[in-house]
Amino acid sequence: MSLRYALLAILTARPKTGYDVSKGFHSSVGHVWHAPDSQVYPELRRMEQDGLLESKDIPWGTRGKKKLYSVTEAGITDFRTWLETPFDYSLTRDPLALKTAYMEWGNPQGLLTQLDEHIAFHQSLITQWSATIAGLEAQTDEILRDRLGASEEREWGLIAGYKILAYKGLVARATAEVKWAKEAKKESAKLEERFGSNISTRTATAPLRSIDEHEEG
Repeated sequence: MSLRYALLAILTARPKTGYDVSKGFHSSVGHVWHAPDSQVYPELRRMEQDGLLESKDIPWGTRGKKKLYSVTEAGITDFRTWLETPFDYSLTRDPLALKTAYMEWGNPQGLLTQLDEHIAFHQSLITQWSATIAGLEAQTDEILRDRLGASEEREWGLIAGYKILAYKGLVARATAEVKWAKEAKKESAKLEERFGSNISTRTATAPLRSIDEHEEG
C-alpha cells in the first residue's frame, strides 16, 4: 500500500484543502497508515499530476489562496481497484520477540522493563481506538460526519459499520499484544527461577565456541 490510497480514502468524503487533508489524516486513516505532513503535501501534488486529483484555488485570508483538492473519476477507479486487489504481506520484524528469544544473554530485568513499556504502549492504543469506535457508533466522529453528509441515510449503516469493524480489529490485535506481554512476564520469572542460576552467557567473559571447537564438535 502507498500513502496515496490513504489520501484517496479521506478525499472520497468531500473536497478538502491540503491542511484539512492533513488534519483529517492524523485523526482517521493515520491510525492505520502513519505518515508525516512532510509526505502528505508532496503526495497530493503527485496525485494531481497523475490525474487522480484535481484542484482549484480558493480564497484564504485577505489576499491569499489555497488549493481545494477533489478526487477525479480516474482516482475513484484507481481506489476501487486497490480495494479489490490482494496485497503482499510484509515479513515479520519484531524487535521485542527477537530480544525475548535470546534473553539468556541479557539481564532479565531489562526484558521486564521492555515488556512493561510494550503493555503501556498497546494499552494507550486500545484507549485511543476504543474512543474512536465510540465516536463512530454515536456518529459524532468529525470525519465520519463529513462522509455521512455526502451520502444517503440508507447507506450510513454500511459506511460506519466497516470503519467500526476495522478499529475493532486494531483493538483485538493490541489486546493480544498486552495479553502476551503479561504472560511473558510471568513465564520469564518462572524460567529464571528454574534455570537462571545455570546460565553462563550473561557474564562479561561468557565463553564462545571457536571455529575450531565447532569443527571438532
